[in-house]
Amino acid sequence: MRGYEQIGVAMTCRSFDEYVNMFDLTAEEELQSGPILDIAAGGSSFTASARERGYEATAVDPRYALESIQWIEEARAEIATSTAKLERIKDNFDWTYYGDLSRHQAGREASHQRFAAHIGTAEGRSHYKEGSLPELPFEDGQFSLVLCSHFLFLYGEQFDYGFHEAALLEMMRVCRPGGVIRVYPIMTLQWERYPHLDRVMESIRSHGGTAELYASKLPFIPGADAGLVIRR
Repeated sequence: MRGYEQIGVAMTCRSFDEYVNMFDLTAEEELQSGPILDIAAGGSSFTASARERGYEATAVDPRYALESIQWIEEARAEIATSTAKLERIKDNFDWTYYGDLSRHQAGREASHQRFAAHIGTAEGRSHYKEGSLPELPFEDGQFSLVLCSHFLFLYGEQFDYGFHEAALLEMMRVCRPGGVIRVYPIMTLQWERYPHLDRVMESIRSHGGTAELYASKLPFIPGADAGLVIRR
């Protein structure tokens, strides 16, 4: 079997450490440079952990229009669903980072617990905003670092080129001059490079940004050893 079977967008739970590796956030100045936005954040605990570390992080996702308990339940259910899917095709993946499937699942569960605890407080809940690409509920130039994990490009068969172009230009809008946008991976669910990547990178450049690929430190998905970095 080639590819990962998925209908709709999954609400996954990823950790701060996974973000650091997948987005190659080893340059501390990117995290410290100002407000951070995590787009299509789902049940990830990046925002919770980032704020614990003193970073000004905000998460945005269309599911945040629902009651918090629904986010928690959907994200918890997705862990079991994704683990079962991975079990059937696990030999296709690079387990260097996670070790094995049981550790992968344990990491998702730990991230879910941190996420659930954070949104369980009024202060924590205030950092999760309802919104979706390609129209985000933020002002121009509000963020210094904009991240999008496992949404753009990955769901290339569900969202057309026009959506991707508009989404990336919207990310540029909310990113301040001198800021950075990172998107990972650049692969589709069929484990193929997004077919319109060169075209959308040219569009970014024509709108005043730079666009290039960077080497990711979390190549879990077959062939997913790179992401897209845009600089304003």
